[in-house]
Amino acid sequence: MNPSLTGTLRLPAHVHFGYGTRAQLPELLKLHGTRVLAVVDPFLPATKLFRTLLAELRGNGFDVTVYSDISAELPATSLDAAGTMARSLAPDAILAVGGGSTLDAAKLIGLLAAHGGPLSGYYGENAVPGPIVPIVAVPTTAGTGSEVTPVAVVSDPDLALKVGISSPFLIPVAAVVDPEFTFGAPAAVTAFSGIDALVHLVESFTAATLPLDWSSALPVFTGRNIFAETLAMQGIATLGTWLPVAVADPENREAREQVSLGALLGGISFGSTGTHLSHALQYPIGALSKTPHGLGTGLLLPYVLDACRTDPETMHRIAAIGTALGSNASLPDQRASDAVKAIVAINEAIGVPRSLREIGITEEQLPHIAQLGMASQRLVAIAPASATPELLVDILTRAFAGTLSNGSPA
Repeated sequence: MNPSLTGTLRLPAHVHFGYGTRAQLPELLKLHGTRVLAVVDPFLPATKLFRTLLAELRGNGFDVTVYSDISAELPATSLDAAGTMARSLAPDAILAVGGGSTLDAAKLIGLLAAHGGPLSGYYGENAVPGPIVPIVAVPTTAGTGSEVTPVAVVSDPDLALKVGISSPFLIPVAAVVDPEFTFGAPAAVTAFSGIDALVHLVESFTAATLPLDWSSALPVFTGRNIFAETLAMQGIATLGTWLPVAVADPENREAREQVSLGALLGGISFGSTGTHLSHALQYPIGALSKTPHGLGTGLLLPYVLDACRTDPETMHRIAAIGTALGSNASLPDQRASDAVKAIVAINEAIGVPRSLREIGITEEQLPHIAQLGMASQRLVAIAPASATPELLVDILTRAFAGTLSNGSPA
């Protein structure tokens, strides 16, 4: 039996995609009650789209309290305070409308409302003791896939890196992905969130097969997944075609629709499998450079794939990515090379820098970044190549110089 042919999906009970799906929100919320806490992006209450939605909900008998004091970095202490507020409010459900940080915040506010704080008691995997306040999630950016995933990321001033809280209990009960909400996102947000979604898809498809003990509790992220890889291929082809269009022509309705679909498929894919080296290295790089998460993962992805091509099985997977991104080459190694080139071209088209030097990282910092990356054991364990400190330094050195393994510029 092929040990890679295993699969796990943990998803919201309801996933709705497409223009107009926001009309389902009253139906989804009333499954849980009428007292709703809306956790939303700070700018959203002033928009016509949200004001219309809020009026519709209140007109349908919902008692809605709006909370929009969301910081992009999600400091743990601010979420502890928001959790105390939510616990006193005792909502039947939380409506989360916003970008990835806001959706993550809503998950953690729902956790704290149900189980109390402090948030630090839940850091890591599977530390959430049970169901949280039901979350109905509506993304306003196409990138993180947080509307369907079991993870939320916070910043803690006592720790050097951002911290993940991962549990199937964090998965929203419903996800409504209406591309209408993504209009108005700045080009940089579209670009960096969209390329992060592509990284989710690629790292999900290239994830290692993890040994699983089916007789005991499973890890949150289970590695290579027969269900996820099918969706990942569709998402890679979709974003490869449409992300540059959405950045160049932000009013293009089809591009917004396709990029939203690709990001949703990315969330479904990595929410089961996990991600690997681009993310492991981006967490320290982001902390040092203060650059957007997607900028860092997108910058790193060509160098990660280039390094992983040395493994024959992984090379064939990267070749499949090359085919999804348009390669017609007959040989697998050429299609794998084309995959790397195609991602480099997408990065260039949407404004992702080529090198770590361009975002302020110094050559002297590379060994320390590799050391911090190795500390993300959950991520490096999912890498398709054996993640040694030497491999990470090699990836970082090439990313710093902006050159691939054959010496060509990225």
